[in-house]
Amino acid sequence: MAEQITFIIGSILALGAGFIVVTNRNLFHGALALMISFLGVAAIYLSLDAGFLAAAQLLIYIGAISILIIFAIMLTRRMMQTTEDPFNSQFLLALAASVTVFAILFSAIVYVWPLTASNSVPLAAKTAVADAVLQDTVVNLGSAFVGADGYVIPFELASILLLAAMVGAIIVAWPKPEDVA
Repeated sequence: MAEQITFIIGSILALGAGFIVVTNRNLFHGALALMISFLGVAAIYLSLDAGFLAAAQLLIYIGAISILIIFAIMLTRRMMQTTEDPFNSQFLLALAASVTVFAILFSAIVYVWPLTASNSVPLAAKTAVADAVLQDTVVNLGSAFVGADGYVIPFELASILLLAAMVGAIIVAWPKPEDVA
C-alpha cells in the first residue's frame, strides 16, 4: 500500500510540475518546477524498488543539472522582467493536443493491447519481475553498462557528449576581454 501511495504522489508531482514547466513563461520558476518534477520521478523509482536509480535521479538531475540550469539563468542576467501573461497564449491548443494524444494512447492500451497480448507467452511462463529486479540490481546495471556484451560504446559516447557540453558551457560562460573592463 505504501508503494502505491508513493507512486501516486510521485506521479502527481511529476505531472503537475511538468505541466508548470511547459506552461510557465518565467524561466526561473520553470527551472524550480523542473526540480520538483525530477523529485516526483525519483519517488516513482522508489515505489518501484529501484533505490539506486532514485538516488542517481536525486544526485544527477536535481543536484547537478537543475542547479546548473538555475545558475545559467541567474548568470545570464536576462531574467524575464516583462509584463506579459505568465502562461502561454496557446494553452487551449496545447491542452486539446494533449488530451487527444492521451485518448489515443489510452485507447491503444485498453483496447488494442489485450488483443495482441492474447497471442503472446502466458503470464505464468514469464519470469517474476520482483525476483529479477531485486537480485543484485546495481551489479546488473553496471554489467549492462560496461560489460563485454553491454552498452560500452553508447555509454562512452554519452560521456564524450557530456564532456563536450561541459567544455562548451565553460567557453560560453568565459568572460570576453572586452566584458572584463
